Amino acid sequence: MHSVFRRGYATLPDTAAAARTASTPRAVRLRRLRKRQVPSSSESDALPTGLTPTEFARYQRSLAKGDLMGPDGQEPSEAEWLEKLNARRTRLRGTRTVLTGDKTNETQVVGQKVYLPNIIFRLVRNFTPPGKPYNPYEATFRIPQSVTKTDVRSYLAAVYGVQTTYIRTDNYIAPIKRTRDASFSRGDSYRTYKRAVVGLVEPFYYPQAVEDMSTEEREKREEFLEEAYQVSRSKDLVKLFLFQLTKKNSKNWSWRNGLTAQRGSILKRIAEQRALRETFVETKKTAMQEARHSA
Repeated sequence: MHSVFRRGYATLPDTAAAARTASTPRAVRLRRLRKRQVPSSSESDALPTGLTPTEFARYQRSLAKGDLMGPDGQEPSEAEWLEKLNARRTRLRGTRTVLTGDKTNETQVVGQKVYLPNIIFRLVRNFTPPGKPYNPYEATFRIPQSVTKTDVRSYLAAVYGVQTTYIRTDNYIAPIKRTRDASFSRGDSYRTYKRAVVGLVEPFYYPQAVEDMSTEEREKREEFLEEAYQVSRSKDLVKLFLFQLTKKNSKNWSWRNGLTAQRGSILKRIAEQRALRETFVETKKTAMQEARHSA
């Protein structure tokens, strides 16, 4: 991908920078909360020099240890160190440039071919605290625990042509449950997964949630779903099928048509049964009174 069309860390817009602050790992956010006031939902925690608190602490430690001193004995300023750090972060990973037979450079994906793969990558919405902007330069996947960062990088580049800048992973282990025989067992396997937060070169906006849509957008979405998938018809068919299962094989069962499941027909049937019951009770009552008088 040409560098002109690539957006790096140094050119992040203000909203993406604020979203990057909101997507900081929880342990880091709690540590910063003990030291300073948390910025608002539309602000980034970066210092005037562009360094985040964590980057500034790294710069100070490296400066104190003398790791930043160059051959000429000069130490880079905060802006120069941040520029070098952004250049390293923005580099495309998982690819390499090789020289072909016709003396041209070709970009290849680093990785090995996997035949008949049985892994599933599930794209989910980024974690965004309420009132905070969505970060389009990150994508979140749920992947099997056996998949590594190199596998994620190679998969996205080879299958979808998506270039990545960084990958953060963490594991979620399902809670342990106690079985009936008083032994312990791991929870449901589908609840155990690995999360991969991938940094993107090009922004990707996850489809808007239904609760965040306006009334007009929500109506258009429902019309599209109804036209494409016939949601209402499917629900009606399921209701009729379930009603047929509950009614079938009962005494005096007879299936007439779809009107049987309508509310008016059901209420009418209930009223008829109630009137029949009251008539039966009144008849028995009259018979018992006549029997008493005759005795």
